[in-house]
Amino acid sequence: MKSDAEELMPRLLPVETCGIETGEDVNLNEPPRNPQEYLRQVQLEASLCPDVVVAKIDPKKLRKKQTVNVSLMGCQAAPQGFSPSLKWQREQVSNFSEIRRSISKHRLHWSGQALDDNVLMPKQDAEEQWKKFCLGENVYLNSPPTDHVTEDPGLDYVKATVSAVLEYLINWFEEREFVPQLGRWQYALLACLEKPLLPEAHSLIRQLARRSSEVRTNLEHQEDERLSPLNLMICLVARYFDQNDLADKED
Repeated sequence: MKSDAEELMPRLLPVETCGIETGEDVNLNEPPRNPQEYLRQVQLEASLCPDVVVAKIDPKKLRKKQTVNVSLMGCQAAPQGFSPSLKWQREQVSNFSEIRRSISKHRLHWSGQALDDNVLMPKQDAEEQWKKFCLGENVYLNSPPTDHVTEDPGLDYVKATVSAVLEYLINWFEEREFVPQLGRWQYALLACLEKPLLPEAHSLIRQLARRSSEVRTNLEHQEDERLSPLNLMICLVARYFDQNDLADKED
């Protein structure tokens, strides 16, 4: 039985209707012998498809966090004298662009290289293991405890996505102070983040810039060694990844 929509749709190719309704002269198990028979098989197969199909989804394979909320909140303004010059920002974006071009050029080569035997990569969803891997055991263990979820201690060579590891480190940064190890990994992950950004990555880098500006407002003097890397994170997110509403303006 044809639907109302099908009755109203014009036929693009003329096909004999004899046998289509019952399928008596159409054998789907045999290859078509001519164009007309091929078109009749296509029609019959289409008529056998249900009007509504419900996908069977295994909820265990879905990520825990499915909803992506992109906040439009801006960064906190830098204290007087703490904001970098536009010249400095342009230089950082230029250097960052060169690094990204180099990574892109050598990405295929590196993807085929085996890791050293003494390097064990955490599983992709092992957030606490990745924090320890990137920041080092001393930084990780000396940090104030949070709601800790027990992870599988086993490690393997499963490759984690850039956005996943970036999310883990930003989660760590949201509750703790900036450390040099964190800055190095954030810079490296941003350099590997491919454009155009996925919505989740877009939200993450904005979160990184806002948190960097928040920490910067608590610095007591311009000679603080954390000022430059914090300014750099804000600069790259705003100027390179086109989040211009987060950009620092010159004092």
